[in-house]
Amino acid sequence: MFAVMKTGGKQYKVQAGDKLRVEKLAAEAGETVQFNEILMLGGDSATVGAPLVEGAAVQATVVDQIKGEKLIHFVKRRRKHSSKRKKGHRQQLTLIEITEVLAKGGDKTGVKAAVGAGSVAGVAVAAAAAKPAKKAKADAPKAEAPKAEKPKAKKAEAAPAPAAAGADDLKQLSGVGPALEKKLHEAGVTTFAQIAAWGADDIAAMDEKLSFKGRIEREGWVDQAKKIVEG
Repeated sequence: MFAVMKTGGKQYKVQAGDKLRVEKLAAEAGETVQFNEILMLGGDSATVGAPLVEGAAVQATVVDQIKGEKLIHFVKRRRKHSSKRKKGHRQQLTLIEITEVLAKGGDKTGVKAAVGAGSVAGVAVAAAAAKPAKKAKADAPKAEAPKAEKPKAKKAEAAPAPAAAGADDLKQLSGVGPALEKKLHEAGVTTFAQIAAWGADDIAAMDEKLSFKGRIEREGWVDQAKKIVEG
């Protein structure tokens, strides 16, 4: 009689006396383990599970914990300068010898079930993580209901300062925009007549105030102002 069993995510066709390597089991050498995921039994008549054969099992003796052949994993990325990686890996395996194939009564033998080492480790880690989580939940202070925040009143946006009464549109001068016109107003200059009357000292003083040294003469503000005043 043979059986098709499942362990470690793989399927194996086995019969009594077979030796095979499977994904690492949580068992010591010399222990007897039982595989309960039987997909099919064969022999004089075949029995196919749906998906497992009820009551069937395969018993085996653990011979040794071994490692598989060394596998080389090499990665090289295109268009990446000096980007490559090479590493070796040996899979953890368990060598077992099949001792008996049971067509029925496998659920009543009391033999230790074959469990993968990764599954046992995962259960242990999950259990360890759950304990402090429960404690933290018990120690956590009761959350207070958030207080309703009062809507903050929007600050009134400052309206642009109105132009001085009787002021000329100084933006008519070359190179004078709204920002520069504002600075001229702050300096007390509001008309073309004032600019037309500037002398060398006035120009130098205004250059310092506006932080645009040389612009007044370069743009010819005085001559422009005189033409505008003269009409």
